Amino acid sequence: MAMCCRWFRKSHPAASGSSRPDGGSSGGPSSASPSTAPQHVKPPAPIGPVLGRPMEDVKSIYNVGKELGRGQFGVTSLCTQKATGQKLACKTISKRKLSTKEDVEDVRREVQIMYHLAGQPGVVELKGAYEDKHAVHLVMELCAGGELFDRIIAKGHYTERAAAALVRTIMGIIHTCHTMGVIHRDLKPENFLLLSKEENAPLKATDFGLSVFFKEGEVFRDIVGSAYYIAPEVLKRNYGPQADIWSVGVMLYILLCGVPPFWAQSEHGIFNSILRGQVDFNSDPWPRISGGAKDLVRKMLTSDPRRRISAHDVLNHPWIKEDGEAPDTLIDNAVLGRLKQFTAMNQFKKAALRVIAGCLSEEEIRGLKEMFKSMDSDNSGTITVDELRKGLAKKGTKLSEAEVQQLMEAADADGNGMIDYDEFITATMHMNRMDREEHLYTAFQYFDKDNSGYITIEELEQALKEKGLMDGRDIKDIISEVDADHDGRINYTEFVAMMRKGAPEAANPKKRRDVML
Repeated sequence: MAMCCRWFRKSHPAASGSSRPDGGSSGGPSSASPSTAPQHVKPPAPIGPVLGRPMEDVKSIYNVGKELGRGQFGVTSLCTQKATGQKLACKTISKRKLSTKEDVEDVRREVQIMYHLAGQPGVVELKGAYEDKHAVHLVMELCAGGELFDRIIAKGHYTERAAAALVRTIMGIIHTCHTMGVIHRDLKPENFLLLSKEENAPLKATDFGLSVFFKEGEVFRDIVGSAYYIAPEVLKRNYGPQADIWSVGVMLYILLCGVPPFWAQSEHGIFNSILRGQVDFNSDPWPRISGGAKDLVRKMLTSDPRRRISAHDVLNHPWIKEDGEAPDTLIDNAVLGRLKQFTAMNQFKKAALRVIAGCLSEEEIRGLKEMFKSMDSDNSGTITVDELRKGLAKKGTKLSEAEVQQLMEAADADGNGMIDYDEFITATMHMNRMDREEHLYTAFQYFDKDNSGYITIEELEQALKEKGLMDGRDIKDIISEVDADHDGRINYTEFVAMMRKGAPEAANPKKRRDVML
Protein backbone atom coordinates (compact mmCIF):
# COMPACT_ATOMS: atom_id res chain seq x y z
CA MET A 1 0.00 0.00 0.00
CA ALA A 2 1.39 3.37 -0.96
CA MET A 3 1.50 5.69 2.03
CA CYS A 4 1.31 9.45 1.72
CA CYS A 5 4.82 10.86 2.25
CA ARG A 6 4.20 14.55 2.51
CA TRP A 7 5.75 14.63 5.97
CA PHE A 8 9.20 13.49 4.70
CA ARG A 9 10.35 16.82 3.26
CA LYS A 10 13.98 17.82 2.68
CA SER A 11 15.62 21.16 2.05
CA HIS A 12 17.53 21.49 -1.20
CA PRO A 13 19.55 24.73 -1.02
CA ALA A 14 20.15 26.12 -4.51
CA ALA A 15 23.76 26.25 -5.76
CA SER A 16 25.01 29.30 -7.62
CA GLY A 17 26.94 27.34 -10.21
CA SER A 18 28.04 23.87 -11.23
CA SER A 19 30.22 22.16 -8.66
CA ARG A 20 33.85 21.18 -9.30
CA PRO A 21 35.64 18.10 -7.94
CA ASP A 22 37.93 20.36 -5.88
CA GLY A 23 34.96 21.87 -4.11
CA GLY A 24 35.36 25.26 -5.76
CA SER A 25 32.84 27.06 -7.90
CA SER A 26 33.14 27.59 -11.61
CA GLY A 27 32.89 31.10 -12.86
CA GLY A 28 33.75 33.12 -9.72
CA PRO A 29 36.30 33.92 -7.02
CA SER A 30 36.91 31.36 -4.34
CA SER A 31 35.62 33.69 -1.62
CA ALA A 32 31.98 33.23 -0.62
CA SER A 33 29.50 35.43 -2.42
CA PRO A 34 25.92 36.24 -1.34
CA SER A 35 24.62 33.51 -3.63
CA THR A 36 26.84 30.85 -2.06
CA ALA A 37 26.52 32.02 1.56
CA PRO A 38 25.15 29.39 3.98
CA GLN A 39 21.33 29.15 3.71
CA HIS A 40 19.10 29.44 6.79
CA VAL A 41 17.46 26.01 7.06
CA LYS A 42 14.01 26.06 8.63
CA PRO A 43 14.05 23.97 11.83
CA PRO A 44 12.08 20.72 11.53
CA ALA A 45 8.49 20.77 12.79
CA PRO A 46 7.93 19.10 16.18
CA ILE A 47 6.64 15.52 16.13
CA GLY A 48 2.93 15.24 16.92
CA PRO A 49 2.14 12.91 19.85
CA VAL A 50 -0.95 11.41 18.14
CA LEU A 51 0.20 10.63 14.59
CA GLY A 52 3.90 10.41 15.44
CA ARG A 53 5.02 12.55 12.49
CA PRO A 54 5.98 16.22 12.02
CA MET A 55 3.11 18.58 12.76
CA GLU A 56 1.58 20.43 9.83
CA ASP A 57 -0.99 23.20 9.37
CA VAL A 58 -3.98 21.80 7.47
CA LYS A 59 -5.07 25.37 6.64
CA SER A 60 -1.95 25.88 4.54
CA ILE A 61 -3.36 23.31 2.09
CA TYR A 62 -7.14 23.58 2.57
CA ASN A 63 -9.70 26.29 3.26
CA VAL A 64 -11.90 24.92 6.06
CA GLY A 65 -15.53 26.06 5.80
CA LYS A 66 -18.97 25.37 7.31
CA GLU A 67 -19.69 22.62 9.82
CA LEU A 68 -21.31 19.50 8.35
CA GLY A 69 -21.66 17.36 11.46
CA ARG A 70 -20.47 16.81 15.02
CA GLY A 71 -19.59 13.73 17.08
CA GLN A 72 -18.27 12.92 20.54
CA PHE A 73 -14.66 13.77 19.64
CA GLY A 74 -14.75 15.58 16.33
CA VAL A 75 -16.36 18.17 14.11
CA THR A 76 -16.66 17.53 10.36
CA SER A 77 -16.46 20.60 8.12
CA LEU A 78 -16.58 21.30 4.42
CA CYS A 79 -13.10 22.06 3.09
CA THR A 80 -11.62 23.08 -0.25
CA GLN A 81 -8.18 22.14 -1.51
CA LYS A 82 -6.47 25.44 -2.37
CA ALA A 83 -4.46 24.09 -5.30
CA THR A 84 -7.34 22.37 -7.14
CA GLY A 85 -10.60 23.78 -5.72
CA GLN A 86 -11.75 20.23 -4.92
CA LYS A 87 -14.49 20.02 -2.25
CA LEU A 88 -13.71 17.60 0.56
CA ALA A 89 -14.68 16.91 4.18
CA CYS A 90 -12.36 17.59 7.12
CA LYS A 91 -12.93 15.77 10.42
CA THR A 92 -11.22 17.74 13.18
CA ILE A 93 -10.55 15.83 16.41
CA SER A 94 -9.68 18.01 19.39
CA LYS A 95 -6.58 16.74 21.20
CA ARG A 96 -7.98 18.20 24.42
CA LYS A 97 -10.71 15.55 24.29
CA LEU A 98 -8.21 12.71 23.84
CA SER A 99 -7.83 12.34 27.59
CA THR A 100 -6.49 8.77 27.73
CA LYS A 101 -3.82 6.74 26.00
CA GLU A 102 -6.66 4.60 24.63
CA ASP A 103 -8.28 7.66 22.98
CA VAL A 104 -5.00 8.52 21.24
CA GLU A 105 -4.59 4.91 20.08
CA ASP A 106 -8.16 4.97 18.67
CA VAL A 107 -7.39 8.01 16.48
CA ARG A 108 -4.05 6.59 15.36
CA ARG A 109 -5.74 3.30 14.48
CA GLU A 110 -8.57 5.07 12.62
CA VAL A 111 -5.97 6.70 10.34
CA GLN A 112 -4.13 3.39 9.85
CA ILE A 113 -7.35 1.55 8.97
CA MET A 114 -8.52 4.23 6.52
CA TYR A 115 -5.15 4.13 4.73
CA HIS A 116 -5.29 0.32 4.77
CA LEU A 117 -8.75 0.37 3.11
CA ALA A 118 -7.78 3.10 0.61
CA GLY A 119 -8.98 2.41 -2.91
CA GLN A 120 -11.89 0.16 -1.87
CA PRO A 121 -14.97 1.50 -3.73
CA GLY A 122 -17.36 1.27 -0.78
CA VAL A 123 -15.15 3.02 1.78
CA VAL A 124 -14.87 6.79 2.13
CA GLU A 125 -11.36 7.73 0.98
CA LEU A 126 -8.89 9.38 3.34
CA LYS A 127 -6.99 12.06 1.39
CA GLY A 128 -4.59 12.99 4.18
CA ALA A 129 -4.08 13.14 7.96
CA TYR A 130 -2.60 16.21 9.64
CA GLU A 131 -1.75 17.10 13.22
CA ASP A 132 -1.17 20.52 14.73
CA LYS A 133 -0.83 21.76 18.31
CA HIS A 134 -4.56 21.56 19.02
CA ALA A 135 -6.12 18.89 16.82
CA VAL A 136 -5.83 16.03 14.38
CA HIS A 137 -7.47 16.67 10.99
CA LEU A 138 -8.62 13.85 8.68
CA VAL A 139 -9.34 15.11 5.16
CA MET A 140 -11.71 12.75 3.30
CA GLU A 141 -13.77 12.64 0.16
CA LEU A 142 -17.03 14.57 0.56
CA CYS A 143 -20.21 12.45 0.60
CA ALA A 144 -22.71 15.13 -0.43
CA GLY A 145 -25.65 12.76 -0.97
CA GLY A 146 -26.60 12.45 2.69
CA GLU A 147 -27.47 9.44 4.85
CA LEU A 148 -28.84 6.19 3.45
CA PHE A 149 -32.23 6.23 5.22
CA ASP A 150 -32.83 9.84 4.23
CA ARG A 151 -32.61 8.89 0.54
CA ILE A 152 -35.19 6.12 1.00
CA ILE A 153 -37.55 8.48 2.84
CA ALA A 154 -37.12 11.21 0.20
CA LYS A 155 -38.08 8.76 -2.55
CA GLY A 156 -41.38 8.05 -0.80
CA HIS A 157 -41.53 4.39 -1.84
CA TYR A 158 -39.34 1.35 -2.23
CA THR A 159 -39.58 -2.40 -2.74
CA GLU A 160 -38.15 -5.54 -1.18
CA ARG A 161 -35.88 -5.79 -4.22
CA ALA A 162 -34.54 -2.28 -3.53
CA ALA A 163 -33.97 -3.23 0.12
CA ALA A 164 -32.13 -6.37 -1.03
CA ALA A 165 -29.93 -4.30 -3.36
CA LEU A 166 -29.02 -1.91 -0.53
CA VAL A 167 -28.09 -4.68 1.88
CA ARG A 168 -26.16 -6.46 -0.90
CA THR A 169 -24.09 -3.27 -1.33
CA ILE A 170 -23.57 -2.88 2.44
CA MET A 171 -22.59 -6.52 2.90
CA GLY A 172 -20.19 -6.26 -0.05
CA ILE A 173 -18.42 -3.41 1.77
CA ILE A 174 -18.32 -5.34 5.07
CA HIS A 175 -17.11 -8.52 3.34
CA THR A 176 -14.23 -6.47 1.86
CA CYS A 177 -13.38 -5.05 5.32
CA HIS A 178 -13.39 -8.52 6.89
CA THR A 179 -11.28 -9.95 4.05
CA MET A 180 -8.76 -7.17 4.72
CA GLY A 181 -8.71 -7.92 8.45
CA VAL A 182 -10.90 -5.04 9.72
CA ILE A 183 -14.02 -5.15 11.93
CA HIS A 184 -16.05 -1.91 11.72
CA ARG A 185 -17.80 -2.28 15.15
CA ASP A 186 -20.18 0.66 14.74
CA LEU A 187 -22.38 -0.20 11.77
CA LYS A 188 -25.60 1.81 11.67
CA PRO A 189 -27.53 3.72 8.98
CA GLU A 190 -25.87 7.05 9.86
CA ASN A 191 -22.48 5.59 8.92
CA PHE A 192 -23.49 4.88 5.31
CA LEU A 193 -23.41 7.97 3.11
CA LEU A 194 -24.10 8.59 -0.57
CA LEU A 195 -21.25 10.14 -2.54
CA SER A 196 -23.55 12.60 -4.36
CA LYS A 197 -27.21 13.52 -4.79
CA GLU A 198 -27.42 11.65 -8.11
CA GLU A 199 -29.90 8.77 -8.38
CA ASN A 200 -27.26 6.02 -8.65
CA ALA A 201 -24.62 7.59 -6.41
CA PRO A 202 -22.26 5.06 -4.79
CA LEU A 203 -22.78 4.17 -1.12
CA LYS A 204 -19.78 4.68 1.18
CA ALA A 205 -19.05 3.36 4.67
CA THR A 206 -17.63 6.00 6.98
CA ASP A 207 -16.58 6.60 10.62
CA PHE A 208 -13.92 3.98 11.36
CA GLY A 209 -13.22 5.51 14.79
CA LEU A 210 -14.17 2.29 16.61
CA SER A 211 -12.81 -0.11 14.00
CA VAL A 212 -10.03 -2.59 14.76
CA PHE A 213 -7.65 -4.88 12.91
CA PHE A 214 -8.24 -8.54 13.71
CA LYS A 215 -6.61 -11.92 13.14
CA GLU A 216 -8.52 -15.17 12.60
CA GLY A 217 -9.76 -16.44 15.96
CA GLU A 218 -8.96 -13.21 17.84
CA VAL A 219 -11.47 -12.26 20.55
CA PHE A 220 -12.42 -8.70 21.55
CA ARG A 221 -13.83 -7.69 24.93
CA ASP A 222 -14.57 -3.94 24.98
CA ILE A 223 -18.22 -2.99 24.53
CA VAL A 224 -18.55 -0.48 21.69
CA GLY A 225 -21.20 0.69 19.26
CA SER A 226 -24.70 2.17 19.23
CA ALA A 227 -27.45 0.64 21.34
CA TYR A 228 -29.91 -0.75 18.79
CA TYR A 229 -27.19 -2.31 16.64
CA ILE A 230 -24.93 -4.00 19.22
CA ALA A 231 -24.63 -7.79 18.90
CA PRO A 232 -25.30 -9.96 21.99
CA GLU A 233 -21.75 -11.34 22.02
CA VAL A 234 -20.42 -7.75 22.23
CA LEU A 235 -22.49 -7.25 25.40
CA LYS A 236 -20.97 -10.51 26.67
CA ARG A 237 -17.47 -9.15 25.91
CA ASN A 238 -16.49 -12.05 23.67
CA TYR A 239 -16.73 -11.33 19.93
CA GLY A 240 -15.17 -11.13 16.49
CA PRO A 241 -16.17 -10.05 12.95
CA GLN A 242 -19.60 -11.77 13.15
CA ALA A 243 -20.78 -8.81 15.30
CA ASP A 244 -20.85 -6.70 12.11
CA ILE A 245 -23.24 -9.22 10.46
CA TRP A 246 -25.68 -8.79 13.36
CA SER A 247 -25.61 -4.98 13.01
CA VAL A 248 -26.44 -5.19 9.29
CA GLY A 249 -29.23 -7.65 10.17
CA VAL A 250 -30.74 -5.01 12.46
CA MET A 251 -30.53 -2.48 9.62
CA LEU A 252 -32.29 -4.92 7.27
CA TYR A 253 -35.06 -5.50 9.83
CA ILE A 254 -35.59 -1.72 10.11
CA LEU A 255 -35.58 -1.37 6.30
CA LEU A 256 -38.37 -3.94 6.03
CA CYS A 257 -40.67 -2.84 8.86
CA GLY A 258 -39.60 0.68 9.94
CA VAL A 259 -38.72 -0.08 13.58
CA PRO A 260 -35.76 -1.78 15.30
CA PRO A 261 -36.11 -5.44 16.37
CA PHE A 262 -34.99 -4.80 19.96
CA TRP A 263 -36.71 -2.02 21.82
CA ALA A 264 -37.17 -0.83 25.41
CA GLN A 265 -37.70 2.36 27.41
CA SER A 266 -34.02 2.56 28.41
CA GLU A 267 -30.66 1.65 27.01
CA HIS A 268 -30.26 -1.06 29.65
CA GLY A 269 -33.64 -2.43 28.58
CA ILE A 270 -32.54 -2.47 24.92
CA PHE A 271 -29.47 -4.51 25.90
CA ASN A 272 -31.60 -7.01 27.83
CA SER A 273 -33.90 -7.31 24.80
CA ILE A 274 -30.86 -8.00 22.56
CA LEU A 275 -29.64 -10.69 24.97
CA ARG A 276 -33.07 -12.36 24.95
CA GLY A 277 -32.88 -12.35 21.16
CA GLN A 278 -36.60 -12.73 20.46
CA VAL A 279 -37.36 -11.22 17.03
CA ASP A 280 -40.98 -10.30 16.17
CA PHE A 281 -42.08 -11.58 12.76
CA ASN A 282 -45.82 -11.52 13.54
CA SER A 283 -46.67 -7.82 13.80
CA ASP A 284 -47.62 -5.74 10.77
CA PRO A 285 -46.12 -5.66 8.09
CA TRP A 286 -44.28 -9.00 8.53
CA PRO A 287 -47.18 -11.23 7.33
CA ARG A 288 -46.82 -9.50 3.93
CA ILE A 289 -42.99 -9.71 3.78
CA SER A 290 -41.58 -12.56 1.68
CA GLY A 291 -40.34 -15.78 3.28
CA GLY A 292 -36.87 -15.24 1.80
CA ALA A 293 -36.49 -11.86 3.51
CA LYS A 294 -37.56 -13.31 6.87
CA ASP A 295 -35.20 -16.26 6.44
CA LEU A 296 -32.22 -13.96 5.87
CA VAL A 297 -33.10 -11.69 8.81
CA ARG A 298 -33.39 -14.74 11.10
CA LYS A 299 -30.00 -16.03 9.97
CA MET A 300 -28.35 -12.62 10.47
CA LEU A 301 -29.97 -12.16 13.90
CA THR A 302 -29.01 -15.60 15.22
CA SER A 303 -27.81 -14.98 18.78
CA ASP A 304 -24.98 -17.53 18.67
CA PRO A 305 -22.26 -15.98 16.44
CA ARG A 306 -20.92 -19.47 15.62
CA ARG A 307 -24.27 -20.32 13.99
CA ARG A 308 -24.84 -16.89 12.43
CA ILE A 309 -24.62 -16.60 8.64
CA SER A 310 -21.26 -15.36 7.27
CA ALA A 311 -20.77 -12.28 5.06
CA HIS A 312 -20.02 -14.58 2.11
CA ASP A 313 -23.23 -16.59 2.66
CA VAL A 314 -25.33 -13.41 3.07
CA LEU A 315 -24.14 -12.32 -0.38
CA ASN A 316 -25.12 -15.72 -1.80
CA HIS A 317 -28.53 -15.90 -0.10
CA PRO A 318 -31.30 -16.36 -2.74
CA TRP A 319 -33.24 -13.30 -1.50
CA ILE A 320 -30.31 -10.90 -1.70
CA LYS A 321 -28.61 -12.02 -4.92
CA GLU A 322 -28.92 -9.81 -7.98
CA ASP A 323 -32.03 -10.95 -9.90
CA GLY A 324 -32.76 -13.17 -6.90
CA GLU A 325 -35.98 -13.96 -5.04
CA ALA A 326 -36.69 -10.51 -3.56
CA PRO A 327 -40.06 -9.40 -5.00
CA ASP A 328 -40.44 -6.09 -6.80
CA THR A 329 -43.68 -5.25 -4.97
CA LEU A 330 -43.93 -2.00 -3.02
CA ILE A 331 -43.36 -2.14 0.71
CA ASP A 332 -46.27 -0.71 2.73
CA ASN A 333 -46.28 3.11 3.04
CA ALA A 334 -46.87 2.71 6.78
CA VAL A 335 -43.36 1.26 7.00
CA LEU A 336 -41.94 4.38 5.34
CA GLY A 337 -43.89 6.52 7.80
CA ARG A 338 -42.38 4.65 10.75
CA LEU A 339 -38.92 4.78 9.21
CA LYS A 340 -39.32 8.53 8.72
CA GLN A 341 -40.39 8.97 12.35
CA PHE A 342 -37.55 6.77 13.63
CA THR A 343 -34.95 8.77 11.67
CA ALA A 344 -36.44 12.16 12.56
CA MET A 345 -36.52 11.35 16.27
CA ASN A 346 -32.83 10.56 16.13
CA GLN A 347 -32.18 14.07 14.83
CA PHE A 348 -34.10 15.77 17.67
CA LYS A 349 -32.26 13.71 20.27
CA LYS A 350 -28.93 14.30 18.60
CA ALA A 351 -29.47 18.06 18.73
CA ALA A 352 -30.49 17.88 22.40
CA LEU A 353 -27.54 15.67 23.30
CA ARG A 354 -25.13 18.09 21.63
CA VAL A 355 -26.41 20.79 23.96
CA ILE A 356 -26.12 18.46 26.98
CA ALA A 357 -22.62 17.38 25.94
CA GLY A 358 -21.45 20.95 26.53
CA CYS A 359 -23.05 21.17 29.97
CA LEU A 360 -20.34 19.50 32.03
CA SER A 361 -18.09 22.30 33.14
CA GLU A 362 -14.41 22.07 33.99
CA GLU A 363 -15.44 22.66 37.60
CA GLU A 364 -17.64 19.57 37.58
CA ILE A 365 -14.89 17.44 36.05
CA ARG A 366 -12.44 18.87 38.57
CA GLY A 367 -14.89 17.89 41.30
CA LEU A 368 -14.86 14.28 40.07
CA LYS A 369 -11.05 14.32 40.10
CA GLU A 370 -11.03 15.57 43.69
CA MET A 371 -13.60 12.93 44.65
CA PHE A 372 -11.35 10.19 43.29
CA LYS A 373 -8.29 11.60 45.09
CA SER A 374 -10.13 11.70 48.42
CA MET A 375 -11.11 8.03 48.03
CA ASP A 376 -7.60 7.01 46.95
CA SER A 377 -6.14 7.41 50.43
CA ASP A 378 -2.83 5.66 49.69
CA ASN A 379 -2.28 7.57 46.40
CA SER A 380 -1.98 4.27 44.55
CA GLY A 381 -3.99 5.48 41.55
CA THR A 382 -6.68 2.90 42.28
CA ILE A 383 -9.56 2.55 44.72
CA THR A 384 -11.33 -0.55 45.97
CA VAL A 385 -15.03 -1.17 45.45
CA ASP A 386 -15.60 -0.76 49.20
CA GLU A 387 -13.75 2.59 49.15
CA LEU A 388 -15.96 3.67 46.25
CA ARG A 389 -19.16 2.89 48.15
CA LYS A 390 -17.96 4.62 51.33
CA GLY A 391 -16.54 7.56 49.40
CA LEU A 392 -19.78 8.18 47.50
CA ALA A 393 -21.77 8.03 50.74
CA LYS A 394 -19.36 10.42 52.49
CA LYS A 395 -19.64 12.89 49.59
CA GLY A 396 -23.42 12.79 49.81
CA THR A 397 -23.70 11.67 46.18
CA LYS A 398 -27.36 11.11 45.44
CA LEU A 399 -27.16 7.73 43.74
CA SER A 400 -29.49 4.83 44.49
CA GLU A 401 -27.96 1.52 45.58
CA ALA A 402 -28.68 0.17 42.09
CA GLU A 403 -26.83 3.11 40.52
CA VAL A 404 -23.89 2.64 42.88
CA GLN A 405 -23.81 -1.04 41.93
CA GLN A 406 -23.95 -0.10 38.24
CA LEU A 407 -21.12 2.38 38.72
CA MET A 408 -19.02 -0.29 40.45
CA GLU A 409 -19.69 -2.80 37.69
CA ALA A 410 -18.96 -0.18 35.05
CA ALA A 411 -15.72 1.05 36.56
CA ASP A 412 -14.29 -2.29 37.64
CA ALA A 413 -14.15 -3.53 34.03
CA ASP A 414 -11.60 -6.31 34.61
CA GLY A 415 -13.29 -7.54 37.80
CA ASN A 416 -10.15 -7.28 39.96
CA GLY A 417 -11.85 -5.25 42.71
CA MET A 418 -9.82 -2.13 41.86
CA ILE A 419 -10.91 0.99 39.93
CA ASP A 420 -8.37 3.24 38.25
CA TYR A 421 -8.73 6.96 37.71
CA ASP A 422 -9.68 6.86 34.02
CA GLU A 423 -12.38 4.26 34.62
CA PHE A 424 -13.81 6.28 37.50
CA ILE A 425 -13.99 9.53 35.50
CA THR A 426 -15.48 7.79 32.46
CA ALA A 427 -18.23 6.11 34.46
CA THR A 428 -19.12 9.08 36.70
CA MET A 429 -19.14 11.56 33.81
CA HIS A 430 -21.54 9.29 31.92
CA MET A 431 -23.87 9.10 34.92
CA ASN A 432 -23.76 12.85 35.39
CA ARG A 433 -24.47 13.66 31.78
CA MET A 434 -27.90 12.36 30.86
CA ASP A 435 -30.09 12.47 33.93
CA ARG A 436 -29.03 15.72 35.55
CA GLU A 437 -32.13 17.89 35.70
CA GLU A 438 -30.24 21.12 35.04
CA HIS A 439 -28.67 19.66 31.90
CA LEU A 440 -32.02 18.55 30.54
CA TYR A 441 -33.48 21.97 31.32
CA THR A 442 -30.57 23.71 29.58
CA ALA A 443 -31.23 21.59 26.50
CA PHE A 444 -34.97 22.36 26.64
CA GLN A 445 -34.25 26.09 26.85
CA TYR A 446 -32.05 25.84 23.75
CA PHE A 447 -35.11 24.74 21.74
CA ASP A 448 -37.61 27.00 23.54
CA LYS A 449 -36.39 30.16 21.81
CA ASP A 450 -39.10 32.50 23.15
CA ASN A 451 -39.06 31.09 26.71
CA SER A 452 -42.76 30.25 26.50
CA GLY A 453 -42.34 26.88 28.20
CA TYR A 454 -43.13 25.05 24.95
CA ILE A 455 -41.17 23.93 21.89
CA THR A 456 -43.16 24.75 18.77
CA ILE A 457 -42.80 23.35 15.26
CA GLU A 458 -41.06 26.57 14.15
CA GLU A 459 -38.63 26.54 17.10
CA LEU A 460 -37.71 22.90 16.57
CA GLU A 461 -37.09 23.50 12.87
CA GLN A 462 -34.86 26.49 13.66
CA ALA A 463 -32.85 24.55 16.27
CA LEU A 464 -32.32 21.55 13.98
CA LYS A 465 -31.11 23.85 11.22
CA GLU A 466 -28.68 25.51 13.65
CA LYS A 467 -27.25 22.10 14.55
CA GLY A 468 -27.02 21.08 10.90
CA LEU A 469 -29.56 18.30 11.43
CA MET A 470 -32.47 19.58 9.35
CA ASP A 471 -32.62 17.83 6.02
CA GLY A 472 -36.10 18.31 4.61
CA ARG A 473 -37.76 16.30 7.37
CA ASP A 474 -41.38 16.79 8.35
CA ILE A 475 -41.20 18.39 11.80
CA LYS A 476 -44.80 17.37 12.48
CA ASP A 477 -43.68 13.74 12.63
CA ILE A 478 -41.24 14.53 15.45
CA ILE A 479 -43.72 16.69 17.36
CA SER A 480 -46.49 14.07 17.14
CA GLU A 481 -44.19 11.37 18.52
CA VAL A 482 -43.26 13.41 21.62
CA ASP A 483 -46.49 15.40 22.08
CA ALA A 484 -48.29 13.21 24.66
CA ASP A 485 -51.20 15.65 25.22
CA HIS A 486 -51.65 16.31 21.46
CA ASP A 487 -51.61 20.10 21.71
CA GLY A 488 -49.16 20.48 18.80
CA ARG A 489 -46.17 21.50 20.90
CA ILE A 490 -43.71 19.96 23.37
CA ASN A 491 -43.67 20.93 27.05
CA TYR A 492 -40.78 20.24 29.44
CA THR A 493 -42.31 17.03 30.85
CA GLU A 494 -42.77 15.62 27.35
CA PHE A 495 -39.20 16.63 26.44
CA VAL A 496 -37.73 14.86 29.51
CA ALA A 497 -39.79 11.74 28.77
CA MET A 498 -38.36 11.68 25.26
CA MET A 499 -34.78 12.14 26.45
CA ARG A 500 -35.09 9.32 28.98
CA LYS A 501 -36.73 6.94 26.55
CA GLY A 502 -34.53 4.29 24.95
CA ALA A 503 -32.94 5.53 21.72
CA PRO A 504 -29.78 4.72 19.78
CA GLU A 505 -27.98 7.94 20.73
CA ALA A 506 -29.49 8.38 24.20
CA ALA A 507 -26.30 7.47 25.99
CA ASN A 508 -23.61 6.50 23.55
CA PRO A 509 -20.17 6.79 25.10
CA LYS A 510 -17.38 5.83 22.74
CA LYS A 511 -16.48 2.75 24.74
CA ARG A 512 -19.22 1.38 26.97
CA ARG A 513 -17.54 0.63 30.28
CA ASP A 514 -20.82 1.58 31.96
CA VAL A 515 -22.77 -1.53 30.97
CA MET A 516 -23.98 -3.86 33.69
CA LEU A 517 -25.13 -7.23 32.39
